[in-house]
Amino acid sequence: MPRWWKAAIAAIAALTVVAAGLVTAGPAHAAAWSSSDKFGSWSNGGYTVRNDVWGSGAGPQTIWANSYSNWGVWADHPNTGGVKAYPHSARNIGRSISSLGSLTSNFNVSRPGSGSYSSTYDVWAGNNAYEIMLWMNKQGAVGPIGSKQTTVSVGGHTWDVYRGSNGANAVFSFLRTSNTDSGSVDIKAVLNWIRGQGWMGDAVVGEVQFGFEITSSAGGMNFTTNSYSVTSS
Repeated sequence: MPRWWKAAIAAIAALTVVAAGLVTAGPAHAAAWSSSDKFGSWSNGGYTVRNDVWGSGAGPQTIWANSYSNWGVWADHPNTGGVKAYPHSARNIGRSISSLGSLTSNFNVSRPGSGSYSSTYDVWAGNNAYEIMLWMNKQGAVGPIGSKQTTVSVGGHTWDVYRGSNGANAVFSFLRTSNTDSGSVDIKAVLNWIRGQGWMGDAVVGEVQFGFEITSSAGGMNFTTNSYSVTSS
């Protein structure tokens, strides 16, 4: 075979390798949904994913989701006081506490090591007369509404329990005594405990929400829910 022909074949082979490398190094697939709208929302699998940038003085925030279970935000909120946003995924239950055989949830998150925020459930009951917050972790200058009532082990975790009001509804905040980024929680057990204190009757459970209550994330930070689900019977 002539030397020039061998060189041509070698050149073609080299170009083929380069082309294959370019295909392999292509961009990752985009999320199924994303929005920079303050109140952007997306329905998927019986859940609703919301950006929910509701606080004053908020900066930009973009939410993305592959499903109700796998979603996240990039948020750049200034280092000032007050909650700026609560991006979350929610499932509506629509049943009284006593009619539920079980109400449980699982979660797994990746979160920044700075800023001020909590990874928290927001459970609504009694036509939004009652707000039950389950703080799975917290970072920076954040704290619950109301005053501390007790420390209790219920629903699979040990919590410092706070009781107060935001002016529109009663707020019961359960702050896990140590941070965790994954686990499961028996929500019905927590609701039954609250009923046992006489703080709430046999209310109808509305939405079970889970997300990040963000006060500050200056410079832009990523918050990711790797998995989340709610199961009831």
